[in-house]
Amino acid sequence: MLTTIIVLIILYLIYRWSVAWINYYNKLDKRFGLSVWKYCYDYQVIGKRDVSFLDDKEFVLLRRKRNRAVTFMYFIFFLSFIVFMSFMNQLLLRILS
Repeated sequence: MLTTIIVLIILYLIYRWSVAWINYYNKLDKRFGLSVWKYCYDYQVIGKRDVSFLDDKEFVLLRRKRNRAVTFMYFIFFLSFIVFMSFMNQLLLRILS
């Protein structure tokens, strides 16, 4: 149970680190907005013209880096959820026995 708590603390710190990277990328270009959870679209959206690699190469590369950071953040978030469920299971077993 102690190791699960330590793993949860480490995952929380990694999560905060990944959110800090996303916020850093958001501040580099105003077109990203302030959302941490939302991907910037890298695909065709009806009614909106996407910035292509030929239009703005730096923005597209930065957008891909930011989207990778968002993917990593989601991975850490869901891994933390699984570890948290394991912690709850251990806690309930300790209470009931």
